[in-house]
This record gives sequence, C-alpha cells and structure tokens, in this order.
Amino acid sequence: MNKKLAEDDIPPQEGTITTRAEKKQVEERLAIGAHVVYETIRREGEEELSRPPASLAWSALAAGLSMGFSFIAEGLLMARLPDQPWRPLISRAGYSVGFLIVILGRQQLFTENTLTVVLPLLLRKDLSTLLRMLRLWVVVLSANLIGTFLFALCLGKITIFDAHTQQCFTDIGLAHLGASFGTVIVRAIFAGWLIALMVWLLPGAESARVSIIIIVTYLIGISGFNHIIAGSTTMLFLVVTKSISWGTYIVQFFIPTLIGNVIGGMALVAALGHAQVVAGKEG
Repeated sequence: MNKKLAEDDIPPQEGTITTRAEKKQVEERLAIGAHVVYETIRREGEEELSRPPASLAWSALAAGLSMGFSFIAEGLLMARLPDQPWRPLISRAGYSVGFLIVILGRQQLFTENTLTVVLPLLLRKDLSTLLRMLRLWVVVLSANLIGTFLFALCLGKITIFDAHTQQCFTDIGLAHLGASFGTVIVRAIFAGWLIALMVWLLPGAESARVSIIIIVTYLIGISGFNHIIAGSTTMLFLVVTKSISWGTYIVQFFIPTLIGNVIGGMALVAALGHAQVVAGKEG
C-alpha cells in the first residue's frame, strides 16, 4: 500500500482540519518558502538587467531626488524637538521617508541592486551577465548621486527653511564625520546587509511592506549606519554649503561607504540566500 493518499482522502482526526475552508485558511497563513522568495527576486533582477540604460537612469535620478526627503524629514523633526538625549530616537524616524517613497514607488536605488541583479549572476556565472550587472550598477549609482546632488544644491542655495532648520541639516551631516575609514566600512556593511535583507523580506510581506521598510530603515538611521545614497544627500549638502570639501566627502564617506554597502548587500545576503536555495535543491 504505497499509494499516497490525496489530501481530501485523509480521514479527519481530533485536532486536525476537516473542511476545505479550513485548509484554505491554513494555506493563506503559511509563509512562502525561500525558493519562492529567491525566484521572485531573481525575476526582478532579470527584468532590471534587461531594461535600457535610459529607463534605468531616469528611475535612478528620481530615486536620488526622493531620498532627499529623508534628510528633510529628519532635519525638520530635529529642529522642532528640544535638545535632549532622546531627540535622535524621534528625529531619526524621518530617515525612513525617502526609502518609503523610493521602494513603494518602484524607483531604482543602488543598494537594492546589490541583491536583485546579483542573483542572476550567481546562477549563470557568465561574463555577459557580469557586464550587464556592472553597467546597471554604474548607471543607477551615477543617476542616484546626480539626484542627491541636485537635491542638496536646492537645499543649500535656496532659502526654503529657516536658519535653525538649516543649522540642523548641517549638524546631521557633521555627525557622520570623524570615524576612521575602517569603521565607516563596517557601518556601511551593516547598512547594505539590512537593505538587502529588507528586499529579501518584502516578497512575503504583503500588507506589512510599509512596516518592514520603516523598521529596517529606522534601525539603519538610529544606529548611524552609512548608506551611500541617503548619506550622500546629507554630505553633499555640506559640500554645497562649503562646510566640507569634495575631498572629504569622497575619502571619508563615499569610498568606504560604497565598499561596505556592496559587501553587505552582495556577500552577506545575495551569496548566502543563493547558497541556501541551491543547497536545498541539491538536497
């Protein structure tokens, strides 16, 4: 009697489901498996790799501009709260605003691409996919940074907010300086890791998407982890207002943060997630 019984043929037992409606409810509450998440993200990566550069650039430019609203929201909250030790706990909540706009608006953000487009490369391991991935990274990162610079230029050169708020913007930027090159890399690794993990969580999030985005990005903000795009708006504001030089931005922020974000997104999440699924298939 090796014939496998169909689900509907299994006799009811005490404490088990007995109707089709109950079975449907169980299925709706089951978390999707790692293979489903992997395939969802891989397909997103394939779609991004096939998009023309102009389409990627415009979407990434919009993302760079949108990320500036994280800077504005944090600065406005900081300016309107008393200078107390608990102020960052509330003001850093503004850090999530730009990410909500970018992710829910399906705009191209560089740190998300360190996961999605890496999966097709890990699957194929060919030169063509590698070159397409590098092309996408260059286009998206460049357009993201142009967007952040334009946003910072607007804030720095046009009197949109009062002097106190402008000073808060400066204070937020200066708080990111002073750490060693290695420390910035480690902080950026954690930021890249968390952003990529957020991307991994979103396919199964359904109605919890907004909550996941807010929780993960708030953790990045409150921890002082470095994100190449969100942080560039802040640092480029300091460049535009002549609080720091271009050299300081590039050496103390851009280079170590870029290295850390790529390591965090690609090695710690894409590779591990890929290995988990591949090992499961082989088993």
